[in-house]
Amino acid sequence: MFQSLSDRLSGIFDGITGRGALSEDDVNKALREVRRALIEADVSLEVVRGFIEQVRDRAVGAEVTKSITPGQQVVKIVNDELVAVLGTDAAPLDLKANPPVAIMMVGLQGAGKTTATGKIAKRLKEKQNKKVLLASLDTRRPAAMEQLKVLGDQIGVDTLEIIAGQSPLEIAKRAQKTAKLGGYDVLFLDTAGRTHIDEELMAETAEIKAATNPHEILLVADALTGQDAVNLARSFDERVAITGIMLTRIDGDGRGGAALSMRAVTGKPIKLLGTGEKLEDLEDFHPSRVADRILGMGDIVSLVEKAAETVNAEDAAKMAKKMKKGVFDLDDLKNQLLQMKKMGGMGSLMGMMPGMGKMKKQLAGANVDEKVFDRQVAIIQSMTKKERATPALLNASRRKRVAAGSGTSVQEINKLIKMHRQMADMMKKMSKGKGGLAGALGGMFGGGGMPNIDPSQMDPQMLAEMEKQMGGQMPDMGSLAAPEPKKQLPTSVNDLLKGSGAPRFPGLPGLGPKLGGKK
Repeated sequence: MFQSLSDRLSGIFDGITGRGALSEDDVNKALREVRRALIEADVSLEVVRGFIEQVRDRAVGAEVTKSITPGQQVVKIVNDELVAVLGTDAAPLDLKANPPVAIMMVGLQGAGKTTATGKIAKRLKEKQNKKVLLASLDTRRPAAMEQLKVLGDQIGVDTLEIIAGQSPLEIAKRAQKTAKLGGYDVLFLDTAGRTHIDEELMAETAEIKAATNPHEILLVADALTGQDAVNLARSFDERVAITGIMLTRIDGDGRGGAALSMRAVTGKPIKLLGTGEKLEDLEDFHPSRVADRILGMGDIVSLVEKAAETVNAEDAAKMAKKMKKGVFDLDDLKNQLLQMKKMGGMGSLMGMMPGMGKMKKQLAGANVDEKVFDRQVAIIQSMTKKERATPALLNASRRKRVAAGSGTSVQEINKLIKMHRQMADMMKKMSKGKGGLAGALGGMFGGGGMPNIDPSQMDPQMLAEMEKQMGGQMPDMGSLAAPEPKKQLPTSVNDLLKGSGAPRFPGLPGLGPKLGGKK
């Protein structure tokens, strides 16, 4: 969602971070560009003005002029102010109330309230072992109640029985009574929306709130809303006093202004992010991590958390031991490819790694086909156990056999072997020293507990040093590109001579037979 804003800010800061001294004019010039970038990202004008003034007050003062690295200090100031705009601390859903805890979902039609309700309910059931009841109060949209029931069946959560002819207020009261009698921990009230804000919508929402007194009122907003996000958030907050915001479709090509504007205008925290269409695509909102992503500093903490959810601790400990010895075979590569798929693919991981923003753009321009992971796993599985452990055994005849068994070509086998060799070399470099990846893996899973990493406390110089420790190298990802069209083989001697500089013989048919034919 923040990609275009991140790209613009990275370009602006590249021009000042390498300089030894900054004048007030240099700072003002950079801030004018930052102001333009924020407005282009659909951030509300009143929010942009306040943000720029806050940054200018600090950036033209002694805090920068006395700094050894003034350019990097300006970046840190912008980072601090972004965190202040987004909310200093993360604010998860508050379930500290007598059960059943009522959560009321409000917002415009099409923002994704019903899907968001299913996502949150799934998480509460699976991760917090809560007994959840879902109730749809949307009597206007065709099949809205049936949609919530289908979602409930998918995630194994109970839904309120549908009784035709009841009003939203009657359904809400019945839902509360059912939740109390059934011993439910959490009750979701999925209210109706409209295509635009109107008095009828607000009156109905306020009436339901007054009757049910929900503990949480979550405004579900589309991240692609743009400048109108401010009016949306302000209207709902004035009428029903929302307690938090959930942004959906942040995986789209929106420019990120909604997140910055809604939090700044209402003062209410962004609590959750919908990161995709699947029911498990839900993340908590962490202001400092989002600010780091916007400024291209990556998000190591989220990357570690995502890895912890999908990596088996025992497998990670074994991997750390192998890496300390500098061993990385094709089985390890296969596990890494499968792991990458689970964690969202190459693009998602690149976006969380410090200093990898530009490489992510290069990857996007290289026509990367993430389905290639499946073909590469098939190639490795077509090898014998000895071949996977010792790739040097793969001579020409073995590669032909593997290609036939996996339904691929020898060229794809060669690309995979080359990528493995480069990754193995990189792993050996990273395994050296206490700061290597092997040490990190060992600390994460083998030495008890997660590593103490907080990117919000790291300045750009520290992040650059991390990238330097990695050797500044990444394996050749050419094998991830979409397959090139097959070249047409020459069919005659004249075709073979084409482009070689040798004379052609159009008048001599005897020199133009089909290649591979009879002599």
